[in-house]
Amino acid sequence: MYIGKCLCGNVQITIKGKISDIIHCHCSLCRKNSGTAYATNGFINASDFEFSSGKECLTEFSFKPGRIRHFCSSCGSPVYSSNKQDPGRYRIRLGILDSDIAERPISHNFVSSKANWEELDVRLPRYDAFEPGRK
Repeated sequence: MYIGKCLCGNVQITIKGKISDIIHCHCSLCRKNSGTAYATNGFINASDFEFSSGKECLTEFSFKPGRIRHFCSSCGSPVYSSNKQDPGRYRIRLGILDSDIAERPISHNFVSSKANWEELDVRLPRYDAFEPGRK
């Protein structure tokens, strides 16, 4: 079981099943929606998804006919996406989850659209907090 919440905490979710087909998506739509170099998405069964609180705080945006992004109306956090052609599954942004996940990404997708500054295999220094010298 997985639990998660949006940035402001108004929308809280529970996922009672597994997450499948986890990918790092570099397409321009995911980059724009997340504001980052890529979005990490996975699929869940719609029947495994529940709101613990805050369902009424959701708003939505249809970016293509039948495809809807559901996000918190207060903080803007993406919660899940639905597709009318595949109503039994939702696509979830894994960043919303507070639980550690057992499943792992299987691929980087749409790398031909990746941000020109994103280097997938660069070994950069790693820190447990801010980088040294940041104020």
